[in-house]
Amino acid sequence: MPLLADPITLGSRTVRNRIWLSPMCQYSCLEADGMPGAWHHAHLGSFAAGGFGLVMTEATAVSPEGRISDRDTGIWSSAQARAWQPIVETIRAGGATAGIQLAHAGRKASTYSPWGTSRSGSIAPEHGGWQTVAPSAVPFDGLAAPQALTASEIDGVVDDFADAAARSVDAGFEVVEVHAAHGYLLHQFLSPAANHRADDYGGSEENRARLLLRIIERVRATIGDAALLVRLSGTDWSNDGDVRWDIDACARVAQWAAEAGADGFDLSSGGILARPEIPLGPGYQVHLAEQVRSAVSVPVSAVGLIEEPHLAADILATERADAVMLGRAALRNPQLANAWIAELGGGTPFVPGQYERAY
Repeated sequence: MPLLADPITLGSRTVRNRIWLSPMCQYSCLEADGMPGAWHHAHLGSFAAGGFGLVMTEATAVSPEGRISDRDTGIWSSAQARAWQPIVETIRAGGATAGIQLAHAGRKASTYSPWGTSRSGSIAPEHGGWQTVAPSAVPFDGLAAPQALTASEIDGVVDDFADAAARSVDAGFEVVEVHAAHGYLLHQFLSPAANHRADDYGGSEENRARLLLRIIERVRATIGDAALLVRLSGTDWSNDGDVRWDIDACARVAQWAAEAGADGFDLSSGGILARPEIPLGPGYQVHLAEQVRSAVSVPVSAVGLIEEPHLAADILATERADAVMLGRAALRNPQLANAWIAELGGGTPFVPGQYERAY
């Protein structure tokens, strides 16, 4: 049986295998109400039937102003939590573990969806947009300027994440992931490229990590025996040594996050800079997961152009990561987890009976 088919423990939860669905935005709440619907149900349910161990939702906003676009899903209300329940039940009925990614887009919020509209950039308030917020009043390239959060507003962000986490476990999610990557709000606090504050949330590495650690502690205290993941950008891919968030800083913050209650990490990269130079290639971000894995004693997953089963198997066999997350390859083939395990000689342990004849 290939390592990819082995179960893995996250906190007190066991995931059936190590091929996981990466969180991927769908921009499909066409009523701009944050409510998941038929698309999300069919989309996420297909990956449970496809053999994935952990099925993650897209970045799901903890507040209306935390949405990347007005078409993002949310979990800032009880009605949204109830709408997630049947989706969670379908994922679990398919044998997979249901996970939700909690997010706040910060200065990258209030933008047009990348599909279904001819417009791009920030949505103006008169067109349904909203004022964005960030650690500092520094805009992302091409987007409207954010307002710097006050100390009391930062407290409100912590409350928003904790409340959203409580609704998530009420909806049945077994894994809750805090999104601190891709240039969104928590990553904006971590990176000196976006955080120019001079108070307790800016300057030193410890101060820049303060908001993330506060949120982890609150979410950990809120979700009971559900597992807590954290997605981190391992590097900004910046050449400016004075304002760089890099893998060494990321590994140190991961250690603090594990001490605060994180049960695992999901390593990606980038998002702070508009046009970084990224050396794209198969498994180009695996080294980031490997370095964080060497710094913590909890599981770490790798992501990024892992599109071939032998590469995925080698990442686990060489102990560079404990699981792999698939994105675009999974969109092209929701049965990819089953197909990879079968190709590697593992048979069809996760294939539904209705699909057995296909194998």
